[in-house]
Amino acid sequence: QVQLVESGGGLVQAGGSLRLSCAASGSIFRINTMGWYRQVAGKQRDLVATITRDGTTNYADSVKGRFTISRDSAKNTVYLQMNSLKPEDTAVYYCNAPWFSINYWGKGTLVTVSS
Repeated sequence: QVQLVESGGGLVQAGGSLRLSCAASGSIFRINTMGWYRQVAGKQRDLVATITRDGTTNYADSVKGRFTISRDSAKNTVYLQMNSLKPEDTAVYYCNAPWFSINYWGKGTLVTVSS
């Protein structure tokens, strides 16, 4: 089992910044890729960014140049630095860790960007 706990969400004005954290525990030795997804009520959960154990990153086009994903292996934590936030970034952000056919998810943290 892998447990993921997100933190760092909140209310911010457009143009502002937030940093999300995802603390992983449990059988984390299994996990290579970790990532962030986001979901607006009534819509599907969309990929935001992923990072592999060796630091390879991948971003959704909508966040490229504004968001940065990073990983601190010593702390078993993944971060999402979000800059130049826009109202359309408002969503619940979820941490994800896939392992073969299993997708581990955190409970999510709400990010609200006001215009």
